[in-house]
Amino acid sequence: MSESTITLADPHLALQLFGPNDTNLRQVRNQLGVAITHRNGQIRIAGPAESVRMATEILERLKDKVYRAGTVSSEDVTDSMATSLDKKLPPAFEKNEVAIGNATRRIKPRTEGQAEYLEAIRRHDMTFCIGPAGCGKTYLAVATAVEALKSRTIRKIVLVRPAVEAGESLGYLPGDLHEKLNPYLRPLLDAINEMIDFDQVKYLMEQNIIEVIPLAYMRGRTLNQAFVILDEAQNATVAQMKMFLTRMGEGSKIVVSGDISQVDLPPGTTSGLRDAVQRLGGINGICFVRLSEGDIVRHPLVRKIVAAYDGPNGMGGRAAGRNQPPEDR
Repeated sequence: MSESTITLADPHLALQLFGPNDTNLRQVRNQLGVAITHRNGQIRIAGPAESVRMATEILERLKDKVYRAGTVSSEDVTDSMATSLDKKLPPAFEKNEVAIGNATRRIKPRTEGQAEYLEAIRRHDMTFCIGPAGCGKTYLAVATAVEALKSRTIRKIVLVRPAVEAGESLGYLPGDLHEKLNPYLRPLLDAINEMIDFDQVKYLMEQNIIEVIPLAYMRGRTLNQAFVILDEAQNATVAQMKMFLTRMGEGSKIVVSGDISQVDLPPGTTSGLRDAVQRLGGINGICFVRLSEGDIVRHPLVRKIVAAYDGPNGMGGRAAGRNQPPEDR
């Protein structure tokens, strides 16, 4: 066990530093597994040595922000933690930063699994990624597609999702077909809007350089020099998966991502993602990456929620190691 102390010049600044109801403090404490107490302007941090070092670094950074700006936001806490956690990774990870052409937005892997995923996409024409919610499957794939578009190694980006309901029928949603489909495609648009200015995204979509479409609309197409991403692939049927994968044309790259613990297909219907991992596992040139709970980089609670649902008393059994078909674990 190790301890560290941070001194506040003005003890009243602790309220701004810790956030409403100590939310900032709990975020750091829960992420790093340390005990943090405050008394008379002295912040005491105790726990494993490496965790204490990072927590101290994070709180010192946030303290400087409070002195300069008078307050810190939850986004400041998240960014500060990400910066410190990135420093845990080997220096070689720095070369894996994704060049999306946005000076204000740096995208790079935060875990070994994410670094492996990025390398797989860059080295293979077809990559499958299976992992739980929050581990960056979609986000990193979209970032790599933007990087490829900026470097002119591909000519267009195609973002695809199955329009499968999770308890609510399309027919009961208001609006025309486009408005009905929008909720299913929205996560892909949200990801790309974080990397490219809204006006530029609008222009690229008008020019069909970026397409965001339902899986059913892929039938009959051949995509050359395209970066194609199938998101939520666990909700594709076997026939749909075959149809999608055979759209691949010359100079194209395909990324298929999904979470086999969140299948919304009708009972008795085989997931196309699960089937593809088993069926295509021996083909050279196709890479399979498995991310786990340790690769989750959303709010710290997401990792605990996934563990609760996937644990021995959960819904589907805890995720195991990477690069193995799910049925073999």
